[in-house]
Amino acid sequence: MNVPEGLLYTKDHEWVKIEGNTATVGITDFAQGELGDIVYIEIETLDEEVAQEEVFGTVEAVKTVSDLFMPLSGMVKDFNSVLEDTPEKVNEDPYGEGWIIKIDMEDPTNTEGLLSAADYQALVTGS
Repeated sequence: MNVPEGLLYTKDHEWVKIEGNTATVGITDFAQGELGDIVYIEIETLDEEVAQEEVFGTVEAVKTVSDLFMPLSGMVKDFNSVLEDTPEKVNEDPYGEGWIIKIDMEDPTNTEGLLSAADYQALVTGS
């Protein structure tokens, strides 16, 4: 399982990369592995303010449909349009080409509740 350093993580298995006031969000390698083959990603919150821990979209896999939870409050300003035609990019490269949204953060210093790579690794492995 790949858990890159330098990213923050949620207990709901999203990752966050913060650059200035922008946060890029995707699902973790663990999450995509648990979901299986991803066939569709739906984001209906583009250009909307979404509060931390609210649902910002869904991921549909062969096995199930899962909600995506906002890791930080802010405006959803971009959706990875590559995923419209090739949602499997989330399976192939969850931390790169498989990113899902970009957020214009309300408060870039408010990362309370997010996990470090080590803390996330401990969460999913139970150690």
